[in-house]
Amino acid sequence: MSTRMLPVPDGLDGMRVDAGLAKLLGLSRTVVAELAESGEVLLDGQAVGKSERLAAGGLLEVTLPDPDRPVEVVAEPVEGMKIVHDDEDIVVVSKPVGVAVHPSPGWTGPTVVGGLAAAGLRISTSGAAERQGVVHRLDAGTTGVMVVAKSEHAYTVLKRAFKERTVDKGYHAVVQGHPDPTRGTIDAPIDRHPKHDYKFAVVAGGRPSVTHYEVTEAFRAASLLDVKLETGRTHQIRVHFSALRHPCVGDLTYGADPVLAKRLGLTRQWLHARTLGFAHPADGRWVQFEAEYPDDLAHALQILRDES
Repeated sequence: MSTRMLPVPDGLDGMRVDAGLAKLLGLSRTVVAELAESGEVLLDGQAVGKSERLAAGGLLEVTLPDPDRPVEVVAEPVEGMKIVHDDEDIVVVSKPVGVAVHPSPGWTGPTVVGGLAAAGLRISTSGAAERQGVVHRLDAGTTGVMVVAKSEHAYTVLKRAFKERTVDKGYHAVVQGHPDPTRGTIDAPIDRHPKHDYKFAVVAGGRPSVTHYEVTEAFRAASLLDVKLETGRTHQIRVHFSALRHPCVGDLTYGADPVLAKRLGLTRQWLHARTLGFAHPADGRWVQFEAEYPDDLAHALQILRDES
């Protein structure tokens, strides 16, 4: 651990601790928020939270983790994680809810890479130590199919494929109401929410974000959608449909109806990474993988069908 002491410059006066310190130290707001929550950020000798305000001339004292000490990957079995496909270059898994893809500061739950290590699978050593082999991510609260690179060659090829958007990412989502038109494209930039830093929002000047959708089944209070992502922003599907006033059912963070969520027995958003297709890194042949709905989403869907 190393401690840095620095005065708050005039330009950061009144700014939130996480935003100001991120700018000052060149760290992400997420990392700064985690430092603040664990009491590692002091302002004039007092511990401050991430949303408190900086005052010009104040003295900041920040304890930073040792950059040479990576977040440790703990090999532990992940209940409910299924291996869909495994070969020399890649492993494809169906990720359960409540599982992060890789370890990060402040996350104490199970991870995909920890589960693969517990299963005795060797994955690529490319990428940061705690994210080795990871070429894309799903939120901890989103289930579904994802690929992890096992060989260095696969890591390089898949990283490029995701960057160049040659990967076919298919999601199923149940949203409130009935989107009109029933088939369309949402092209709206996304960035951090201006008031709530744990959320994202459609923001002018945000990062370009494109979502294609088609209604495949309509119920009385909701619709099942087939969604294709052209870009892969954090919370993209959740943000885009919330902006259209059709939030994912169960997604209370983005404005879903808590009464409907309770009736369907949902404690998270109805969103599932259903299919994943890409050119196999070994020989370029097109491969496609699919993940079945987990029990909570299948149960909620059945209730909607029974009511319609």
